[in-house]
Amino acid sequence: MSSKIEQLIDEIEDYIASCKYQTLSNTKIIVNKEEIDSLLRELKMKTPDEIKRYQKIISNKEAILNDARDKAEALIKEATDQTNELINEHEIMLQAYEQANEVVTLASAQAQEILDSATIEANQLRASAVQYTDDLLAHVEEIISHYMNTAGAHFDTLMDSLNECYETVRANRAELRPQEAEAIELTDAMAMAGEASHDPLDLDLI
Repeated sequence: MSSKIEQLIDEIEDYIASCKYQTLSNTKIIVNKEEIDSLLRELKMKTPDEIKRYQKIISNKEAILNDARDKAEALIKEATDQTNELINEHEIMLQAYEQANEVVTLASAQAQEILDSATIEANQLRASAVQYTDDLLAHVEEIISHYMNTAGAHFDTLMDSLNECYETVRANRAELRPQEAEAIELTDAMAMAGEASHDPLDLDLI
């Protein structure tokens, strides 16, 4: 499943990979500030749209359950109608009651099976959408975090832009799964602390 965020990530990675190294250096590259700022701004604008897109997918859970409830209610109504018809036949009253109970029991079992199946399908759909969105945002977060750690202290304007985009992504992840926001924040803090212990990759902007 491809998305605009994935395309932007690819563009950022391709752009960084295409940058030339500075003379007499195999670690420092020359980056066009306006171009990288433009890509980051577009990434920040597209992120909320992608969140809304997957929230719509998640909301389909309710539609699935409502459809299942409608089918279950229709089965029960049909069974009840059949019961009433059987009961109205006075000559076979006892048999009618037995058949009616069997029909209602079978319909209730089928209705429960439909509800159970729909619930499983809806939960799987929601879990898949949440996981995909979170993985995508984690990838964005990793790129931004790495870029922030390697940019150096001389590029305040670029760092401000990166920080703003980084916080937007983190906020979107928190909205996506609020119950896991604290765990994600702790994990990310530990990851950033680990990356900070490595030698940074210096970037020079023009």
